[in-house]
Amino acid sequence: MTETPRFTSVLVANRGEIALRVIRAVQAAGLRAIAVHSDLDAGAPHVRLADHAEHVASYLDVDAILDAARRSGAQAVHPGYGFLSERADAARAVVDAGLVWIGPSPDVIDLMGRKDRAREVAERAGVPVTRRYDLGGEVAYPVLVKAAAGGGGKGMRIVRDPADLTDAVAAAGREAAAAFGDDTLLVEEYVEHGRHVEVQVIGDEHGTVLHLFERDCSAQRRHQKVLEEAPAPTISAATRARLTEAAVALSREVGYVNAGTVEFLVHGADAVPGEEKIAFLEMNTRLQVEHPVTEAITGLDLVALQLHVAQGLPLALAQGDITATGHAIEARVYAEDPYAGFLPQAGRATTVVWPEHVRVDAALQSGAVVTTSYDPMLGKVIARGPDRDSARAALVDALDRTAIFGVTTNTGFLRRLVASDAFGESRIDTAWLDSPAAQELTTRPSAPDAAARAAALAWADSHARPAGDPFGAADGWRSGGDPAPVLVSLVDADDTPVEIALPVGSYVGALDTQPVALDASGVTVAYEGQTWTFRHPDPARDRAAEGSGDADVVSPMPGTVLSLAVTEGEIVSEGQVLGVVEAMKMELALKAPYDGAVTHVGVAVGDQVALGALLFRVENA
Repeated sequence: MTETPRFTSVLVANRGEIALRVIRAVQAAGLRAIAVHSDLDAGAPHVRLADHAEHVASYLDVDAILDAARRSGAQAVHPGYGFLSERADAARAVVDAGLVWIGPSPDVIDLMGRKDRAREVAERAGVPVTRRYDLGGEVAYPVLVKAAAGGGGKGMRIVRDPADLTDAVAAAGREAAAAFGDDTLLVEEYVEHGRHVEVQVIGDEHGTVLHLFERDCSAQRRHQKVLEEAPAPTISAATRARLTEAAVALSREVGYVNAGTVEFLVHGADAVPGEEKIAFLEMNTRLQVEHPVTEAITGLDLVALQLHVAQGLPLALAQGDITATGHAIEARVYAEDPYAGFLPQAGRATTVVWPEHVRVDAALQSGAVVTTSYDPMLGKVIARGPDRDSARAALVDALDRTAIFGVTTNTGFLRRLVASDAFGESRIDTAWLDSPAAQELTTRPSAPDAAARAAALAWADSHARPAGDPFGAADGWRSGGDPAPVLVSLVDADDTPVEIALPVGSYVGALDTQPVALDASGVTVAYEGQTWTFRHPDPARDRAAEGSGDADVVSPMPGTVLSLAVTEGEIVSEGQVLGVVEAMKMELALKAPYDGAVTHVGVAVGDQVALGALLFRVENA
């Protein structure tokens, strides 16, 4: 046992919800929590919560982080996830500065952070791996080309046709070099319908390595996780044992200390329990975004365990002490448009409502500005229940109670996905969301009657005058008949007229459970996680719009103008590319809506543009 603590203060080198999560755990352990912040985050929640805060130019600047640690008297650094968390050079700089890095050693990060080296470690530990191919040798298709030096879906291509391999390797190499500074690639067997199952591990400096059971993260789009759950719903007890034993063996092979995750692909033999195939994918040498579902079923605080281990203390647990009870599911809420190719979004979150009866890890609050400078994840909604069905029902209800106005999010998509038969029946594999089977979920739905009615109720209530006002709103009275309903006319986002008949009387209290916001432009309603906007018809504006032969082409996301393909006065055809905008390493070509003439070009190459900014105007031919 260490009598004197190695550290009594921790600098949290991160932002947003994970910074809040770590700061709370640090303070709960009786330690001093130090935040860092960029210019954009000067007034952020994690800054306000911390005991002290320091400004840094960038969360990725290791020297700036170390300077902040020296100025604040921090003795340890917790990197959270993302940013510096898997950078061996950052961990090494922290250790060389005489500080404690709350995570595995720099050498282990360096070794396991590369997929090619991690694969070799797995083979030494007797952990199954997928077949690897040499580019000059025989290849059995389909294959997965992936970057050896990083993850997150960058530098990754699926190849089914031998004729496409050369181009895929070249493209993946360029992307890997840009993202990680290393174009080394692996070419491996690609499993068409695998499930992504990962095992949480924790190790101490005294040789103990434990597993905290597994999570299923198969609900992914473009190799990015959307939903995570624990325990995995489709594997047998025998496969669970093989996975957890393999994860512990791999961790012991490298002398792993602190929290980490070993990721596997599980596939085949679904009809024969216990005969599923498993293959090592990679190891994440940090805390995972989805760690709350493991905490929910084990009752353990992973960040508290990280702090304990980093103090040099032995784990006060044996494997038999760790049990899994119930089921938990996490949904990641992103600033993105799932019905427009999951394009990143930005703007001011005018109203933010998170559910109160489940765990929410989030830093987003009403009035906050969401930019594309950082990861688009806004928060996580985590529901737990005694079994999977109850956890799923609780998550659907929680997403119904989630509302973010002012910024387009994936909340409605998440709600539809969790409520779907495919997820309910555990039929989703890693490729499902990118397949035609998911087309209905990724197609923008029409506004339901319930959303329009809620908007009408809110509009009518906001326009009702106080009782006794002689010029009050219509009361439904008519001669010789029952009171007439009040008709409220609205127009939805597609300019479709909506007329709702409301009962006579007060509408106050009719929306107690329905998130609604009114402003000068209309009424915004959250219904089943989806945001719907309605406005009261403006005949003058609508007639002007109908008479216009012009179409405005606006930026569908905040970003940078990469190229312009047209000039003012140029004649274009429907579908012709006008220019390209890039954000979050995603490029989008903007096209002419119809044949016509370009009457306005409002940007130049290199300009930073906001969501909805006018870029081009095309006059209908």
